[in-house]
Amino acid sequence: MKNNQIDLQITVPNQTRYLSLVGKISEELTSQVQNYDGDLDALANHINVVLTEALVNAIRHANSDNPDEEVQIRIIVMEHEILLQVFDHGKGFDLDTVLHNPVDTINELEDHGRGLYIIRSLMDSVNYRKIDGGNVLEMRKKF
Repeated sequence: MKNNQIDLQITVPNQTRYLSLVGKISEELTSQVQNYDGDLDALANHINVVLTEALVNAIRHANSDNPDEEVQIRIIVMEHEILLQVFDHGKGFDLDTVLHNPVDTINELEDHGRGLYIIRSLMDSVNYRKIDGGNVLEMRKKF
C-alpha cells in the first residue's frame, strides 16, 4: 500500500438493510481525500449514490435476493482517484448492451438500467467483467 492510500474491503450479507452502513463508510472514506479541488461533500454524496446503486444491482439481480449470498465491496482511495469494486456471483451481463439499448418507457428504465445510467453519469469510468468465481463492477472517479 502506498503512502496515504486507503484500501478497505467489506463483506456484507446479501440484504439491502446494509446499504446505509456501506454508504456511510464510503462517505467517510471520501472525506479523507486531499487532492480534490471540487466540493468534497458533493463527491462523498456521489460515491455513496453509485456504491448504493451498485450494491442494489448485485443484491437483487446478480445474487437474486438470495439471503445465503454475500456481497463484497472494495474501496481504494488513492492520491488522484477513488476506485470502487463490487463483486457478485451472478451470471453477469454486458454493460454496453444495457447502457446502449433504447428504453421505451420510463417504467422500463426504472426496472432495468437506471442505476447503471446513474453510475455512468457520476463516475469517470465504469467496467464490468468476469473474474474467478463471479464478476466485478469497477467504478473510478479521478481528481
